[in-house]
Formats: sequence, C-alpha cells, structure tokens
Amino acid sequence: MHELVMTAGREPHSRLTEETMQPIMKATAMAVRAILTTMLLIGSAVMSAAHAQSPNGSQYTMQEIVDAGHGFFGETSGGLAKVVERAFERYGLPNGYILGQEGSGAFIAGLTYGEGELHTKNVGQHSVFWQGPSLGLDWGGQGSRAMMLVYNLPSVPALYKRFGGVSGSAYVVAGVGMTVLTDEHVVVVPIRTGIGARLGLNVGYLKLTQQPTWNPF
Repeated sequence: MHELVMTAGREPHSRLTEETMQPIMKATAMAVRAILTTMLLIGSAVMSAAHAQSPNGSQYTMQEIVDAGHGFFGETSGGLAKVVERAFERYGLPNGYILGQEGSGAFIAGLTYGEGELHTKNVGQHSVFWQGPSLGLDWGGQGSRAMMLVYNLPSVPALYKRFGGVSGSAYVVAGVGMTVLTDEHVVVVPIRTGIGARLGLNVGYLKLTQQPTWNPF
C-alpha cells in the first residue's frame, strides 16, 4: 500500500518535468538553428566581399595602386591612400592606370591638357594624351601630376574617346583630389595633386587620344 502511494506520487512529478522541459528544448533548438544560420550568412558575406576584392590576372590591388602613386607623387602625398581607398570602395579594382602630367587654368572657362602612359598588366604600357574644356566656377591655374584609375577597359583602343562627368575635385584629402569620368562601361577616375588651385564645379569632359592634339573637341 505504501509503494502504491509512492508510485502514484511520482507520476504527476514526472509528467510535470516533461511538460516543462519540452518547450525549453524546443526553444534551445530554435536558438541554435538561428545562430548557425546567422554564422553561415556572415561567412557567405565575408567570402563574397573577399571574392569581389580579389584581383584577376589583369586587375590591380589597392596596395599596388598606392605604391605606384607614392612612387609617382612622392611620399609627401599623405592623402593618396585615403583617396585611393575611396575609389576602390566605389568602383572596385581597376584593370589599368595612367601616370602623367597635366596643366590647366580657368577663369569662368578653361582648358585642360595632359600626357602620360597607360599601365596594364596584360597588354603593356601605352602613350595617352588628354584634352578638354572645363566650364564652371573655377579660378586660378593648375599644373599638376595626374594619376587616373581605369575600370572595365576591354582593350587599349577603347580608352581613346571622350569621357564625360564632373571634372572637378569631387573628393579632396590633404591636397589630393579625386574626380570621376565615364563613358559607356568604362570608368576613369583622375587623381590629382600639385601647385595652383582649382575650385568649384568643373562640368565638362576629357578627350583621351593616342596622339597629341591641341583640339579639345
């Protein structure tokens, strides 16, 4: 009789424990699944970002561009790394870059001329010249070294055309300015530094050519 009472007393306690543990175990399983899903999503995003910034055989890494720029502009160009980082954040890895000299001056209207060399990993180096009007709120004169990042260039001849956009310094850090020019799928990002001053909205274009010319049109 005593055993029957004890058994009967344990059964409700056992059922209560199972009823209590079941939702806890279910909630724990859901939490584990949520954590695993989040970890998978984060891992996938990191891998995608790394893949997007991984150069193929024709592209340049940010470090390669910064090193080339420091060698060209000199170690005093402290804002170069930040400007290059900005370009990479917006447009990714370039498959070419231009190093050259340019000069321009403007008062209400002005002209820009330059010459340099296109550097590529898979088709060598090629001479390039550029010219263009610059209309806008400009003053002073500019004679500077210029570095241009080139994106989505399918072939060297595709560079010799007009590229329109905002030709003024859209982003400036420590005397180094970045602008953006586009035509179809090709993007050219000029990075400039040097003496003189050029302020305001320089709305116009640059015409890149294989041979020098004084005709900006």
